[in-house]
Amino acid sequence: MGFRSFLSKPFATYVVKKQKEWANNPSLAQENVFNSLIQGANHTAFGKDHNFGDIKNYEDFKKHVPICDYEDLRPYINRIIEGENDVLWKGKPEYFAKTSGTTSGAKYIPLTKDSIPNHINSARNAMLNYIHETGNADFLDRKLIFLSGSPVLGKSGDILSGRLSGIVNHHVPGYLRTNQMPSYNTNCIEDWEIKLEHIIDETIAQDMSLISGIPPWVQMYFDRIIERTGKSISEVFPNFDMFIYGGVNFEPYRKKLFDSIGKTIPSIETYPASEGFFAFQDTQTEEGLLMQLDSGIFFEFIPTDEYFNDNPTRLRIDEVEIGKNYALIINSNAGLWGYSIGDTVKFVSKDPYRVIVSGRIKHFISAFGEHVIGEEVEKAMKHALEVHSEVKITEFSVAPQVNPTDGLPYHEWLISFENEPHNIEEFSLTLDHKLRELNTYYDDLITGSICRTLVITPLQREAFQHYMKSIGKLGGQNKVPRLANDRKIADAIIEWKK
Repeated sequence: MGFRSFLSKPFATYVVKKQKEWANNPSLAQENVFNSLIQGANHTAFGKDHNFGDIKNYEDFKKHVPICDYEDLRPYINRIIEGENDVLWKGKPEYFAKTSGTTSGAKYIPLTKDSIPNHINSARNAMLNYIHETGNADFLDRKLIFLSGSPVLGKSGDILSGRLSGIVNHHVPGYLRTNQMPSYNTNCIEDWEIKLEHIIDETIAQDMSLISGIPPWVQMYFDRIIERTGKSISEVFPNFDMFIYGGVNFEPYRKKLFDSIGKTIPSIETYPASEGFFAFQDTQTEEGLLMQLDSGIFFEFIPTDEYFNDNPTRLRIDEVEIGKNYALIINSNAGLWGYSIGDTVKFVSKDPYRVIVSGRIKHFISAFGEHVIGEEVEKAMKHALEVHSEVKITEFSVAPQVNPTDGLPYHEWLISFENEPHNIEEFSLTLDHKLRELNTYYDDLITGSICRTLVITPLQREAFQHYMKSIGKLGGQNKVPRLANDRKIADAIIEWKK
């Protein structure tokens, strides 16, 4: 046993003990965060504009602070970039996490001295929970690879800016730096395909035990190693026994990824974003991710069916219900207020509060009033892959076809297959039947002959990689939207039709 694994166990015990204290008192934890946030931003420009001095409780807060998106906060962000202090949070941010918005152009999400521990400690605690539960810490003593964006930072005004994963790379604890891979120079390469080859060069002969990254890009890393060596990943890395992931639903990728490894290994799911690290998998035996209720973020939840209302219901953590979809709203010590991050979550437990990420509030198909969401198409795909065990997919996306050249409208599933179905018509029907079971409105469309059953369009194996490269988003933390209510993405991806 190495010193890292040896020291991690008592530290894990301490962290989990402290975690249970606030998890057993979730309302109090959130109330303490709320009061701290209001006090911390009382004298900021945003606080003055929204009467923070008059806010005594959550009901007051809702009266003074509206739900907003990035465009609503952009004037405040611009003031920070221009050099102003005490705008959204006391002082100035340490960094801006730069992201690419679909309609807003570049977004600059503030990270403050007070908010950075949320990102770093939550990632650390995800591993410590696993160590505490299983007693397995040996993976800390070998090589660890984090597939992330470039750590090279620019400046927005006088604030350092870059990709979140690159910023976090500068804050990796010292005790992990000596076995962290890839090297700093390789991590700085911007071109994903060139970077990937360098990562393989550096890691292929190492004693790798942990790999962390977004599943489709990890799969690309695995594919290239298998092409080079002709071996499974577990043959190349015999001590590889921990996979940490986040950013997308793992289920569509699970079968192919573990087939590439050559065995099933333990995994930890996380829920990070530029705006905060919201939850992580705290146990291997229960569904869902533990909400981080004591980490500088006060959470609000809007029932998804009210999200686009003029005055939607806003709920605290103690007011949510299990099994219902909510839009996630955050208020944080990064200076985000009433901020809709665009995700939807569903609670699977209230003791403690655990969620699954069910989709994106703006990623849905409702061309005919059906409002199919990401969770439903992913469940349908998971079911179809279980029924048709020979099938492996690389990626998929769904879009409506409202004006087909002939016949009734339909949902088009654009799928890159690793292994195609023996019978694609039967695979299509399995998908369609499951989706009809999950969404009664969609079932009504089929039953009422408003739409026909879904249509699968097979794509080239690397179609989605080609698409992401074509829009300058290959690799790193970028993700393909699972579904859309228009054909902008579908019509672009279909260029790589098989």
